[in-house]
Amino acid sequence: QVQLAESGGGLVQAGGSLRLSCAASGRILSSYVMAWFRQAPGKEREFVAAINLSGGRTDYADSVKGRFTISRDNAKNTVYLQMNDLKPEDTDVYYCAAKLTWQLSRSNEYDYWGQGTQVTVSS
Repeated sequence: QVQLAESGGGLVQAGGSLRLSCAASGRILSSYVMAWFRQAPGKEREFVAAINLSGGRTDYADSVKGRFTISRDNAKNTVYLQMNDLKPEDTDVYYCAAKLTWQLSRSNEYDYWGQGTQVTVSS
């Protein structure tokens, strides 16, 4: 069984940066894809970024491409989301997710989810 725990959220001014971390406990299979999603009140959960096991393949939503970077440290069982040039529209609860698949997926049908961490970007 895999459990995910996000951290690193907080309040930041527009143009600033934050680095989110997702620590995974339990065994992660070689086929697991990791991803970040975000969700604002009253809206559907939105795909942000995904990464494969080796870190050699990544996928980003158009809204964050060029500003956010997803990475992973398998020795630490940790996935990161480096967020630069943050905008007020990035204000959301950010969730870490894992999926038993070789294919990067933008669907919210992931197998495991964290509890989320709040990111607030002020104007």
